[in-house]
Amino acid sequence: MWNHRRTFSVGVAMLLFGFLLAMMGGSGWTQTANRFQGAKREPSTGGPVARGRYIVEDVAVCSQCHTPHNRPDSLDRMKWLQGAPLWLNPAIPANDWPLEAPRIAGIVPGTDEDMVRLLTTGIWRDGKRLRPPMPQFRMNREDAEAVVAYLKSGAASPVQSREQTSP
Repeated sequence: MWNHRRTFSVGVAMLLFGFLLAMMGGSGWTQTANRFQGAKREPSTGGPVARGRYIVEDVAVCSQCHTPHNRPDSLDRMKWLQGAPLWLNPAIPANDWPLEAPRIAGIVPGTDEDMVRLLTTGIWRDGKRLRPPMPQFRMNREDAEAVVAYLKSGAASPVQSREQTSP
């Protein structure tokens, strides 16, 4: 009788595994795999601005919240990283959920050291953590400085920014 229960349990586990594998293969798994096939590689040259651009545009994808959308699948290239109404809503109502993501390109919303501290610790100049949905980054100092260099450079302007039309 013990072998029968064990065989039954193994069969159920295999059935569940197969179901999960089929679900992942049918949608999320392949979409994720396809997304990484076209992913940009980290720049090996170009200095801190190029590295900052890579982090902002290809790793953190800051444009998703900090750039207005023309349509659900298209960013407004003329307002690149200039702040935008948030399109995300909390799953559970939150009193302090922000309604807008601030402008981060050009004149950044703090000193260089404020921005580096935020990106390395997740803490803003008032000593508080940023509110969701802002990720609580833990970048190393070099990466945080590269992000600030990119955001302050003309490379983060609407005209100079890389063509990216969909999230």
